[in-house]
Amino acid sequence: MTSGQPGAATPLAPTSVTASTLPPGVAIIDVREDDEWAAGHVEGSRHLPISALPARVGELPAGDLVVVCRSGHRSGQVVGWLASQGRSAANLTGGLQGWADQGRPLVTDDGRPGRVV
Repeated sequence: MTSGQPGAATPLAPTSVTASTLPPGVAIIDVREDDEWAAGHVEGSRHLPISALPARVGELPAGDLVVVCRSGHRSGQVVGWLASQGRSAANLTGGLQGWADQGRPLVTDDGRPGRVV
């Protein structure tokens, strides 16, 4: 993208992983907004909302990334944008909805059971 920001014009990237093929120890970046994160997220993931990503891209850890959102659409946009920035990233197929559908746990910061919103 010429604007340097992730957005709707970026097609979904072909690189993806599923909950069952997630490489162990890979950094998971959750690009959902604050209310979505608060409702539930993957344990150990990092929250970096898509709306803040261009300004905070320096906070991303080195190495390969797996990017997640609710359904996989926003995270797919981010994966495409990160690739244009020279970063190695994969989209979590199906997003957190797919994660939860496979019986994978979600956590909250306050100890309540996590859920996808």
